[in-house]
Amino acid sequence: MYADPALDRKPTLLGQRGGAYYSEAAVALLASLAGDRRDTQVVNVRNAGTFRTLPGNSVIEVPAVISAAGAHPVPVAPLSPLLAGLVAHVSAYEELAAGAAVHGGRNRVMAALLAHPLVGQFDVASKLADRLIAENTRHLPWAAGR
Repeated sequence: MYADPALDRKPTLLGQRGGAYYSEAAVALLASLAGDRRDTQVVNVRNAGTFRTLPGNSVIEVPAVISAAGAHPVPVAPLSPLLAGLVAHVSAYEELAAGAAVHGGRNRVMAALLAHPLVGQFDVASKLADRLIAENTRHLPWAAGR
């Protein structure tokens, strides 16, 4: 559809995939960066001490002041113990999943699934790891010779 130079409106199909306002948020962010607007938007930034319970290099989604110098997180209240635990749990899963994606290996996939708060059980993680690897072997160079 996008190869058609006559296309002058958003295809109906695009509206079915979700993220309906992503383009508006992206344009607002670019305008704020380019125009040094210093407005506040919710964006993904490095933690860098915003949440003390997470490593500084974790990526968090928080309100931030947007200027020509970048996005700078607005100070936020500490998370309650319940939310701090859940956020740490999900952050650990994401870090382990990224490691599995970059370095491969069933053990890494298993570790990520065990850390996921909705999986977390060895038998479930084991079956899910095997299925994920089997369904995606063509995309996983390390799994081709399993």
